[in-house]
Amino acid sequence: MMTETRILTTNIHFLSLFVIKNQLFIKVYLFLKVLVMFSNFTFMRILLLSNTNSEHTEKWALGLAAKGVEVGLFSFNKASYPWHQGKKNISLLFEPAEKMNAESISGKLGYLKFVDALKKTISEFKPDVVHAHYATSYGLIGALTGFHPYVVSAWGTDVMKFPQKNFINKAVLKYNLRKADVICATSHTISEFLKPVTNKLVEIIPFGVDVNEFRKKEVKNLFDKDVFVIGSIKPLEALYNTDVLIMAFGKLKLKYPERKIKLVIIGEGTQTEALKALTRKLKIESDVTFTGRIPYSEVSNYFNMLDVLVNISVYESFGVSVIEAMACEKSVVATNTGGLKEIIENSTFGSLVEVGNVEQTASEIERYLLDETLKQKIGKAAREKVVQKYNWEDNIKQMIDVYQKLLN
Repeated sequence: MMTETRILTTNIHFLSLFVIKNQLFIKVYLFLKVLVMFSNFTFMRILLLSNTNSEHTEKWALGLAAKGVEVGLFSFNKASYPWHQGKKNISLLFEPAEKMNAESISGKLGYLKFVDALKKTISEFKPDVVHAHYATSYGLIGALTGFHPYVVSAWGTDVMKFPQKNFINKAVLKYNLRKADVICATSHTISEFLKPVTNKLVEIIPFGVDVNEFRKKEVKNLFDKDVFVIGSIKPLEALYNTDVLIMAFGKLKLKYPERKIKLVIIGEGTQTEALKALTRKLKIESDVTFTGRIPYSEVSNYFNMLDVLVNISVYESFGVSVIEAMACEKSVVATNTGGLKEIIENSTFGSLVEVGNVEQTASEIERYLLDETLKQKIGKAAREKVVQKYNWEDNIKQMIDVYQKLLN
């Protein structure tokens, strides 16, 4: 009887030790799981194939890095200012000395010489995911490495214009998308253009807005308080119709010579000198400010100097500057095309005009010039929409979820 009691006691002792050890194991496991959840994915490495001279690349890299993602950058262009230097979790891995033409076939073939450099970068950086931002140029070299998981994001002209030029372009795009594990687009407009070239599901992830940074706020203003300021923030290229804006502004200056009205044009491009010449021809050069490209960190400050933002592109895949201005409670005049009409929604959150229509553009700006109440009403409604639909925090989470699903 004594022996049986000892055996029973010993078994209970070992069973208790087993339970305690397993409880400890479970606690350690749960602790580690929580630690991983709240570490903001510190151990995830993403290699972005993207233009470092683009504010969109800057925005994605900084947004992901802020969440603990380690970001590597591989670019065909050189950034106009070193926004990535000294930033935690961001490494510039490759930038060439000269810019390449992203739209021509010869340019596409020129990218082929960088495939080996990219393979070497992948070998050294050891990314968990390679993500090409732009479905054609960056999409091509990413596809040619054969690396997986591989994500391709369509930005606009890469799918809205490039494949329409000839059958070779279309074949290149189809190949790139076929190699992708996930395809992303910034708007439903872009996803519609993707349908003829891929049957894969497309993730819609907008270039959203940091609604804490982009908000109505007091800033050091370049203009006096009684000045009505019209602004544009786009590359100075034919696609964006900055000349139409300048001519519309000229008409307003003639019609309201007593009003203090100024135009600020933010951006750089091949049309800079021609646009400056147009302001001299219209004798409005003293009322027009060309800032060149500004750091992304300054963009929200410039929006807060404006009364109206004008974005009258020939076509637009999404319209990031529009939602950024809307988040700052600014009225917007935009063309009734592509992603812009998707955002403005039948003039509910701004004004829509026809492409290239100087008179209509001037008329819609004039509405806000003459009606302060309307300007403020539209601005407040616009911000509410952005907060609900285009919150950058939500968009970053969407992208990280895409990466996580691929890794799991």
